[in-house]
Amino acid sequence: MIRSLRVKEALRIEWGLFLLAVQFLTRLPVPRDLPFSDDLLIRATKYYTLVGLLIGLIGACVLMVFARPLGLPVAVVLSLAATLAVTGAFHEDGLADAADGLWGGLTRERRLEIMRDSRIGTYGTVALITVLALKLTLLASLTPGVAAWGLVLGHVLGRMAAVHVIATTVYARDVGAKFVAPMVTGDGYRIALTLALVVLSCGVLALGPGPALTGFALCILLGQVMRRICLDRIGGYTGDCLGAIQQLGELGIYLGLALWL
Repeated sequence: MIRSLRVKEALRIEWGLFLLAVQFLTRLPVPRDLPFSDDLLIRATKYYTLVGLLIGLIGACVLMVFARPLGLPVAVVLSLAATLAVTGAFHEDGLADAADGLWGGLTRERRLEIMRDSRIGTYGTVALITVLALKLTLLASLTPGVAAWGLVLGHVLGRMAAVHVIATTVYARDVGAKFVAPMVTGDGYRIALTLALVVLSCGVLALGPGPALTGFALCILLGQVMRRICLDRIGGYTGDCLGAIQQLGELGIYLGLALWL
């Protein structure tokens, strides 16, 4: 009896952490009375890849539903619109802010200051248009089934790229008493990575090792290039940098599938 209660309590806590990750990364409705603390937010990071799976499945379902009656290009646009609506363009906003800051400032301090500005500049506009256009074009060049798998892999592995940077890179901003930097525990990182590898393995079985692993390699490459740029220009990462890394990691999956297939 006591053991059963402990299991139920553990499951309740993990479910709450997952919902907290959903609340942080998406606009999907969750209970308003979720427990919240810096510690819980850090522990919820392990579910970022699971949230990515949820978002990817939503996009894939929209694509498959509309691909036959409307054609793949329209279905791809609708699937992208669905994922943007679900996330509130959270990562796309980070991409734009990171581009403005990293390329719009001459000093580290000025770059960080620009990233805090909610207005979008020239670099951010160009980066956002380029990445969105590439996503649409690459997904539309695939078959509906492959594009659907690409959405799932892209959203899961793109978020794993962000989790990896959180685990391996210093935070660039000063952290005050009322603010906690994005963090992940060792166990949390292993959980996020395990789910990402399970989804990747399913992608290998569905698409073949060539396309899936090529996409995975480009996901890692683009994510690490962005990480290196952030280290060189501001000495670490910010939340906006994580958004940019997620977007480029996702784009790497689509590039790999299109190049192979």
